[in-house]
Amino acid sequence: MIVGIPQEIKDNEYRVSLPPGGARELARHGHTVYVQAGAGEGSGFTDDEYRAAGATILPDAAEVWGKAEMVVKVKEPQPREYPFLRPDLVLFTYLHLAADEGLTRALLASGVTGIAYETVEDSEGRLPLLAPMSEVAGRMATQIAAQYMQRPEGGRGILMGGVPGTRPAHVVILGAGTVGSNAAQIAVGMGAQVTMLDINTERLRYLDDTLHGRLITLYSNEANVIDSIRTADAVIGAVLVTGARAPQLITRPMLSEMLRSSVIVDVAVDQGGCVETTHATTHSNPTYVVDGVLHYGVANMPGAVPRTSSFALSNATLRYVLRIAGKGAWAAMEADAGLAKGLNVTKGKVTHPAVAETFNLPLAAGAI
Repeated sequence: MIVGIPQEIKDNEYRVSLPPGGARELARHGHTVYVQAGAGEGSGFTDDEYRAAGATILPDAAEVWGKAEMVVKVKEPQPREYPFLRPDLVLFTYLHLAADEGLTRALLASGVTGIAYETVEDSEGRLPLLAPMSEVAGRMATQIAAQYMQRPEGGRGILMGGVPGTRPAHVVILGAGTVGSNAAQIAVGMGAQVTMLDINTERLRYLDDTLHGRLITLYSNEANVIDSIRTADAVIGAVLVTGARAPQLITRPMLSEMLRSSVIVDVAVDQGGCVETTHATTHSNPTYVVDGVLHYGVANMPGAVPRTSSFALSNATLRYVLRIAGKGAWAAMEADAGLAKGLNVTKGKVTHPAVAETFNLPLAAGAI
C-alpha cells in the first residue's frame, strides 16, 4: 500500500504521525511511504532520517495526499486540507467528529473512509489509540493548571503544593479515566489536595487504593460537583463518552459558585468540553475568562511536547497501520472488530452511532 505522512498544520501542532522507525517498519513490509518535506522537524526528526528509513520525501502536502492510498495523520483534517479528501482514500487519524459538524459534513461530502483513533477498541473494550495521548494530556493538564494558578498568568496566586503553614491548591478532577488518573497522579505528587469525581465507583475505589488514599473520591452528581468546585483553585475536565460529545457537568450558572480567578483546564474540549462555557482555543491564544474564571481549552495539548507524543502515539498506532496496509482497510476491519469500531464515515455515510445521533444523521447499517 502507498502510505502518506503529511505535515500537521493545526495551530502549533508539532507532532508527526509516524517517526522514522515507523516508516522503516512499513518499508520493511514492502509498502511505499511518502513523507512531506519537514513533516518530522517539529518532533526533531529530519528528512534524512526518513530517507534512511526507506521513505520518499515529497515537497508539498498536495503530492503526499494525492499519491497516498492511506494517509496517516495526528489531528483531524483542517479546512484547507478538505480538498485533498476523496472517495478512494483511507484516512487514519484522530477525528473527534461529534464535536465538529463542519468536519463531519466535509468528510461525508468527500466520500473518504475515515477511521478514527479515538473509537478503535481492543479485545477488552479499551481505547488503545486514545490512551497514550490521554496519558500525555492528563499529565500536562496538572502542569498547565499549576502554571495558570500563578497570579501573572491570571490565577489566584496559589502554589500547587503550598509550603508548611499554608494550604496547598485544591484541584478538582472530573472523570477518573486515563486523563483523570494521570492528572491526579501528578497533582498528588505535587502536593495538591485532590478531589476526583466519577460515576464509576469501582474506578474510584481502584484509584483510592493505588494512590493510597491521598485524594478524595466522590460519586459524580450535580450536588457533589457544585460542592467541590466552590473551593477549587483549579478544575480539570477529563470526561469521555466514546465517540460522543462530552456531557456538560459544569454549566454557566455554576461558575458563580467558583472562586474568582480559579482555573478550568478542559481536556474534554476535543469532544466539545465538559464545561458549558468551554470552547476550543489554540497554543497561540490558549485562555479566556468567563464570569471571573480562567478557561484553558487547547484542543491539541500533546502537540506542545511533540517528541514524547509522536513516539507514544506511534507505539500504539503502528500495529494497526501495518494491518491496514497489509490487508487493506476492509479486510483488516473484518478481521478485527475493535478496529472496525474506528470506522466513523465511509462512502458519504456515517457509520458510528454516536456521531449519527449527535447530528441527527442516518446511520449506515452493515458497513463492515
